[in-house]
Amino acid sequence: MRPRHLSIIAASLIWFILPSTELLAELKLPSFFNHQMVLQRNKPVSIWGWADANTQVDVAFKGNAVSTKANGDGRWQVTLPAMKASDQGMNMVIENGKDRVEIQNILIGEVWFASGQSNMAFKLQSSLDAKTDLPKSKNQAIRFFLATNTPASQPQTNITGTWNLSSPETSGKFSAVAYYFAKQINQETGIPVGIIQSCWGGKRSECYTSREAMLSNTHGKKMIAELDRAAESFDPVAAKKKHDAAMASWEKRVAKVRTQNKNKETSERARIPRRPQPTKPTYENERNPTVLYNGMIHPFVGYTMRGAIWYQGEANAKAGLAEIYQEMFTLMIQDWRNRWGDDFPFYFVQLANFKSVTSDPGQQSDWATVQDQQRKTLELVGTGMATINDVGDAKDIHPKNKKTVGFRLARWALNNDYQKPVTVSGPLYKSSRVDDGKMIIEFAHTGNGLKTSDGKPLQRFEITGDNQTWHWADAKISNNTIIVSCAKVLKPTAVRYAWAANPAGANLVNSENLPASVFSTRDD
Repeated sequence: MRPRHLSIIAASLIWFILPSTELLAELKLPSFFNHQMVLQRNKPVSIWGWADANTQVDVAFKGNAVSTKANGDGRWQVTLPAMKASDQGMNMVIENGKDRVEIQNILIGEVWFASGQSNMAFKLQSSLDAKTDLPKSKNQAIRFFLATNTPASQPQTNITGTWNLSSPETSGKFSAVAYYFAKQINQETGIPVGIIQSCWGGKRSECYTSREAMLSNTHGKKMIAELDRAAESFDPVAAKKKHDAAMASWEKRVAKVRTQNKNKETSERARIPRRPQPTKPTYENERNPTVLYNGMIHPFVGYTMRGAIWYQGEANAKAGLAEIYQEMFTLMIQDWRNRWGDDFPFYFVQLANFKSVTSDPGQQSDWATVQDQQRKTLELVGTGMATINDVGDAKDIHPKNKKTVGFRLARWALNNDYQKPVTVSGPLYKSSRVDDGKMIIEFAHTGNGLKTSDGKPLQRFEITGDNQTWHWADAKISNNTIIVSCAKVLKPTAVRYAWAANPAGANLVNSENLPASVFSTRDD
């Protein structure tokens, strides 16, 4: 590595190293151990921080008193015994002889980690039902920790952010999907819910995966090799020179636009050009693999929680990435579970319908490919998927109906984690077989039976034979299966459903009116 890159990385590591130097001067904790936090019920709870090296630290909470000794680097950690849920605010006292920290108004309930890209970050105040739901959002039992967007070259030990009680004044900034998820869990169980929200728009799943995990995977190794080559060739002097030139050009354009806008009505004024952003060092660019794991996932590792919810995939819906999404997404989930030492439940949202409607069979679609790869990720134990191919927006990658999304995610948790008798999903492809020139498709999660959402015949089923040409198929419901056929395909080899970014007319649902997921039997 060239000397200039060593200096860049060294500078980026300064904050990372601080806990073992500056923090030794006093008793401190990560920002998420703070007033109004929620601790996980029914599990031993880890609390940690920094103090003078080799000094005793005492933690008292809810009648429990635990002590430990800070190590030579000043880091300490204690484990509180499992506690029952409580919606009564309590205080925690942490002392090490000379310093005392008191954390106030702590609840014990269910903690869920919410992450992903822009559709998870999408704020409640911008959602479809904001005008109705925001004024009614006051609830002391729903709390959000809002983490600051933090790219990092190395795994961090802290992240800035604050805990917020749900109220009309605060909840507008919460993730809409996570808010509705939390609201449904709290409403159905009566248990406080804490959401740790750590997400950033426009980012691939690989950004949230650790370097070690990436290096354990063939595709990941290639991505890390490309990352390292880019870091090696990055020239901060040249980058600054390029940015300075871009800024000079931008300032001229801004001056020109402002001159042209003089004496014009507001509605007729041209927009000011977007300010050019400096090129970040490779290992600190949030669009690169591992960078968001380092800054926005690793600080929380060890925070005791029930599980995670996730909404992402748009950034991976492109050639070369879509086809390997299941593999890379599974790698990320397993990486998180390994880091926490807990095979916690992981529930995610499938991409919504988006872009122009297609009317011909046989379309290639990276969007549908990611959707199907997400469905296949359900092969990993302890996962669940909310299908939302009926609430998207052809012209907006950020559909505003987030209530439906949050509530569908909550179905998985309510059934699997809180023993509520709810149907968790719409129909999910299970198996297929050929019988007398027809394909017989079986599904899981059919509820009390399959049907169409509009009462019309089934649509958006495609079938192919040995020539690999797809044709629209006739599809009928029979004894809770789908029989698919086509006069042009005498020997079917594969069937697929809703295979398009926006499969208008796709209408297969179960008795709960939950939509069926896209699927293809080709890789069965």
